[in-house]
Amino acid sequence: MSLEGALETAADGGRDAVMFVFTVTNTSDEAVDLQFSDSCKAEFVVEDDADEVWRFTEGRMFAQVLSSKTLGPGEAATYEAEWSDPDPGEYTAIAELRAQDTTCDARTDVSVSP
Repeated sequence: MSLEGALETAADGGRDAVMFVFTVTNTSDEAVDLQFSDSCKAEFVVEDDADEVWRFTEGRMFAQVLSSKTLGPGEAATYEAEWSDPDPGEYTAIAELRAQDTTCDARTDVSVSP
């Protein structure tokens, strides 16, 4: 099994919000079954150096629903999150797939203008 992650960001109206789009692609020749234990499929974290400044799941509740998604060879799944009202600065964003027994993550730099 081989999954490749890519993380893109986009500012929405200056510093009102930052949108995250995490794409997970199956780069193997076989289908990959992703098993999830709740309705949150991906985690998004923003760090300033090594200090965490925002986490998508912080203070949120997710339905405890078992679900699965099959990615065929070359297929991708996309997961999104929004960071509202960020402080200006230079950050590192990290996205991580929350599937059971499967790992995939991606990082990118984020710049929030004043």
